[in-house]
Amino acid sequence: MKTMSGMETAALVIMQMSPGHAAQVMRQFSEAEAEEIATEIIRLRKVEDGHADAAITEFHARTRTGKSDARGGRDAAVTLLETAFGEERAAGLIDRAVSSAGGHSFEFMDSVDPSHVSRVLDGEAPGTVALVLAHLRPEMASHILGTFSTLVRADIAMALATMGTPNPEIVEIVAETLRQRIRSAVAPAESTEVTGGLQPLVDIVKRADVAAEYELLEELERRDPAMAAELRALMLNFGDIVKFEDRDVQQIIRGLDASALAIALHEADAGIAELVRANMSERNRELLDDEISLLTKVRKSQVIEARSEIVKAMRELESSGAISVKEESEGEADEDVD
Repeated sequence: MKTMSGMETAALVIMQMSPGHAAQVMRQFSEAEAEEIATEIIRLRKVEDGHADAAITEFHARTRTGKSDARGGRDAAVTLLETAFGEERAAGLIDRAVSSAGGHSFEFMDSVDPSHVSRVLDGEAPGTVALVLAHLRPEMASHILGTFSTLVRADIAMALATMGTPNPEIVEIVAETLRQRIRSAVAPAESTEVTGGLQPLVDIVKRADVAAEYELLEELERRDPAMAAELRALMLNFGDIVKFEDRDVQQIIRGLDASALAIALHEADAGIAELVRANMSERNRELLDDEISLLTKVRKSQVIEARSEIVKAMRELESSGAISVKEESEGEADEDVD
């Protein structure tokens, strides 16, 4: 029996649990770790007794004996991720897990410094860059995307958002060319389905520098208003604060400096200003009013930066599950600045 990796062992153990218990365990992992485990579950469509028993023994947590016909596959992974994270978050995880399950031709880039990858991709066609970014983790892809000019970023973003499943032979050619250029010794793996579309673009863009994000959205708005609107709808922005309950708004603005908050509210929709003020203590409202009264000329870049702090808090709290968007929101503000 071959030596199992840590993720293979974890996947085998989790597959022996009931869906409820397995979901509780999965919630203890980060999304990146859960994605790796789901990838292993998809690979392990049917597990022999010896492998399952060996995994349980290694964890010193055998709970029952005689297990047989343990099954993985996409359906098992989907059920597990939906139970652990909910349907919306599970959808993105399972798409990336499926893309990773068979291995892909760009795995050798995972261990390469992002700045080096950026240099290698400099001058490549937007479609080629989009193909590569679709295979990388959002954090790395975001770093690489941020190294391009605004116009080129927009070209790459549109290519990624409209990407389908390319010819495997083309994927191999691109991967082999880039592999030679970065002088990697990693052997190519078989090509698999590429997951493009808006969701991976959202994952990349929302991790970008706020100025880069704002410039990219403005350029996409100029090129394709419908796509830009759909992209904005998938990302929390400053105006989305009205979509949260009062107790969530209080968490979002807690600890924010009064001067920064005053700048963020400069020329903001009246509904946003009222919501923020209603969720502050009397003392903090007085401090905010004082700061607003002192404002004279406010640069657009200052407003963007101040609002970005609020957006960052919203996204982090929403991602962690500490706050959530109301199921039905009326009178939503149409603020486009992030």
